[in-house]
Amino acid sequence: MLSNRYSKCVSFFIAAIFLFSFQRISAQVDTASLSAKLNRAKDKLGKNSVFLIYKDGKTIYKKESGEFNAKTQLPIGASSQWLTAALIMTFVQEGKLSLDDKVSKYLPIFEKYYKGYVTIRHCITHYTGIKSDEGVAKLFSKSKFHTLEDEVNDYASKKDIQTNAGTEFRYTNMGFNIAGRVLEVVGKKNFDRLMRDRILLPSGMRNTTFTNEDYDEAISPSTGARSTANDLISFMAMLLNKGTFNNKQVLTESSIAMLHTLQVSPNQMKFILPALQGLDYGFGEWILEANAQGKATTVGVPGLQGTWPMVDLCRRYASVLITKESAGEQKRNFYMDLKGSIDDGLPAGSCN
Repeated sequence: MLSNRYSKCVSFFIAAIFLFSFQRISAQVDTASLSAKLNRAKDKLGKNSVFLIYKDGKTIYKKESGEFNAKTQLPIGASSQWLTAALIMTFVQEGKLSLDDKVSKYLPIFEKYYKGYVTIRHCITHYTGIKSDEGVAKLFSKSKFHTLEDEVNDYASKKDIQTNAGTEFRYTNMGFNIAGRVLEVVGKKNFDRLMRDRILLPSGMRNTTFTNEDYDEAISPSTGARSTANDLISFMAMLLNKGTFNNKQVLTESSIAMLHTLQVSPNQMKFILPALQGLDYGFGEWILEANAQGKATTVGVPGLQGTWPMVDLCRRYASVLITKESAGEQKRNFYMDLKGSIDDGLPAGSCN
């Protein structure tokens, strides 16, 4: 009898500690204030939105509005580039390519048309020097090509050289699409299959795809992904957890460090959309905040189509806001103000 009572007391004590710890973690963020702020911003966000915060292995805050929820699959625009950059790093960490390899090593057509100097690094930092139509409309226009190979061959054979590679940052879809085609050649599979096998499934992103609903349109490694808030949180959780997800290594720590490393500063940018002005650029992601030494402390992708994922590397949390409304400078200010509200309840730790 005494043994049973002792066992029950211990069980109750453990359960109480667990409950208290969970409440403490959740209570660090003022969720009531966050909800009120999101409610007041409906004119900016529209009636359909979803917002999640992830920390310490769990979603600690969720707000779903209208027809959207954390499982709703939607186009994620430029966040596609973050996934593509991660996919490229899987090939780099396996020694199958180098960021400083010339694209023409894998796609000889670039050498034929005097673009043999362009490297993979140039492609994923918007430094190709190849002229492209610029502007929001072009970034999200439908492709006129049936395959990624056809589209990239057109870049090589018909697009003019605007400037030397590595000298001017111009934000377009071209570079990431070229890099995606290189991966198809090296990996001997279609881009969407490579993405699924190397990033999506290992990261638990079962509701994310680059496959087009219109099968006559070329896949776009730059802007073509469709995903959910839950899946984007899983991707960012993998980044926070030193490249592992469910005890499986997806990216190495050095690969993740490379994604977060400053590649381009604002004074080097010749064409950039207004909502992105003033930000530094890494690989496929923007550096939203940095410390005094220039090291990234917050990274993410301010998506112009309404998807905004962020990772705070010091406070060790991730958040994602998805809306139907396009993003502008005003919305960027709101997102960062929202982040400030989260930060107030989460003390900064080491950014390593």
